[in-house]
Amino acid sequence: MPRRKFADEEVVMGRWPGSVLYYEVQVTSYDDRNHLYTVKYKDGTELQLKESDMKAVSSFRLRKSSSSSGSPSRRSGSRSRSGSRSRSPGRPAKHKKRSSSQSRESKNEKNMVEEPNFTPLKPHENNTNQYNGEPEIKEVNFPSPRSILERQRIDSEQARERILERYSLYPRKEEKKTKEKYSEERIFESPKPIGKVCPKTKELEFGGKIGAFFIILLQPATVLYLLVLCSQKDPSVLNIPPSLPAFESLWEARVFGVYLLWFFLQAMFYLLPIGKVVEGTPLLDGSRLLYRINGFYVFILTAAAIGIALYFEIEFYYIYDHFLQFAVCATVFSLVFSIYLYVRSRNASGKELSSGGNSGNIIYDFVMGRELNPRIGNFDLKYFCELRPGLMGWAVINFAMLLTEMRVHRLDMPSLSMILVNSFQLLYVVDALWNEEAILTTMDIIHDGFGFMLAFGDLAWVPFLYSLQAFYLVNHPNEISWPTASGIIALNFLGYYIFRSSNSQKNSFRRNPKDPRLNHLNIIPTATGKNLLVSGWWGFVRHPNYLGDIIMALAWSLPCGVNHILPYFYVIYFTGLLIHREARDERQCKKKYGLAWEKYCHRVPYRIFPYIY
Repeated sequence: MPRRKFADEEVVMGRWPGSVLYYEVQVTSYDDRNHLYTVKYKDGTELQLKESDMKAVSSFRLRKSSSSSGSPSRRSGSRSRSGSRSRSPGRPAKHKKRSSSQSRESKNEKNMVEEPNFTPLKPHENNTNQYNGEPEIKEVNFPSPRSILERQRIDSEQARERILERYSLYPRKEEKKTKEKYSEERIFESPKPIGKVCPKTKELEFGGKIGAFFIILLQPATVLYLLVLCSQKDPSVLNIPPSLPAFESLWEARVFGVYLLWFFLQAMFYLLPIGKVVEGTPLLDGSRLLYRINGFYVFILTAAAIGIALYFEIEFYYIYDHFLQFAVCATVFSLVFSIYLYVRSRNASGKELSSGGNSGNIIYDFVMGRELNPRIGNFDLKYFCELRPGLMGWAVINFAMLLTEMRVHRLDMPSLSMILVNSFQLLYVVDALWNEEAILTTMDIIHDGFGFMLAFGDLAWVPFLYSLQAFYLVNHPNEISWPTASGIIALNFLGYYIFRSSNSQKNSFRRNPKDPRLNHLNIIPTATGKNLLVSGWWGFVRHPNYLGDIIMALAWSLPCGVNHILPYFYVIYFTGLLIHREARDERQCKKKYGLAWEKYCHRVPYRIFPYIY
């Protein structure tokens, strides 16, 4: 097993990916398995480098000025002075001795330009002395008139500014401006993929290993508790059910068969060769996966299948009568499915793992998901579950509750409250399917592994808790007036407008930053080659899409009235979840973008709620 060359906390020179430029970096850790060093640049950027891309500081020599102290005027005080000069690492050796009259100006100018100030160094491959730390010494002895030195000083300062502006990781030119003005004309070259193996997960979320264990227990318990509570005569959250439901009311083989039929029907629709095929975001090794965008067409097929079922008088209130059993079936299926995902991830290669679920702890990785994009052939399991069985199942459940309300309360048409809940949430589902391609840039797809948390969330949490308002209205009807309904409608469309416009702005910018339609937007360039939006919705708050989500969630709950807090569980939960996600995004962005993120936070101080948080 090869031994590591550089120790932790050691300061070395690291090559910037995709170039031949070296910068001063600090070693933070070393991966024994993949033989990669994690290093930190001066601007806060952390990358993984191979040992061949790192060199000792002694291999580089920065050219110092002819006098280590004193101003240029002091250095010109002696008309005849000899001194030693080491050759610049970026300049090849000269074997012929140059006369003082020919080389005086160029030497002094380069001498001034290469004063050490985190200027990138370019080692010359054919020069062995500089790698061995042996300085080349030349003695110079010539007169320097004051006028010539002053002109040289001005020229060298200008040349130094040009070099720093071109190569420095810090946006120095912008720091000198009193009023920051960001221009999207400044383009950085995106670094090429560095390592092809996912690093170990160091920062654990949701309380780490203990928190992951309680997620397995509490998430299913929360779903069952809220559904049982919602079916009680008094749905107060403080009203604990007198006893646990009997086993017969929790499990039935026929219900499980119906659930499996629904799941595999959606899988069959997903495989249909309709819709365009697009590329996802680059993976760790630089490759891109292909995805078929056919969610909206599948939704139309599903609606047609429901219409056929109604024509043959299939009773949809069967879903309401066995709602708790369906939730238990979804929970069991999610658990078994998650075990399969974890077992298969043990054979996945390093480049296929998720950066958030590769900690080495079985429970934590089982919950967070080890594999990033588990696939059976071209069938992407995570992408399929993200939008198909759960999201469309949510809309079907809502429709079943609408029919059940009419049957239970003997209504000729649904109540206004039920119509609002169904309409608002159907709009949300259709919007997600119509903009299906946008999900490829979300954290769920590009960062989170597919484990118990996502599987249970997609297959059980979303369809059975997001439909809580419709289920509540069947058991606890609430009449609202048209003026009240108008205000709720306005609130929902405000949230939807913020949600959709901000997401569309973000997705368009991520896919094509040079889109002419985005020319009016201001940006902050970063050392990673990507840019941060600081205008539009993303200059209003840092996460405007979260703000729109929360406003919509409130509009979905208001038709249920204000007698009980139970219908507002989704608002409370969703707000807490988004605040957690926002905090996670803050940590990751600060680590990734360094000083550029600090500038963005200073420019956009509010995270989700303007003037509040």
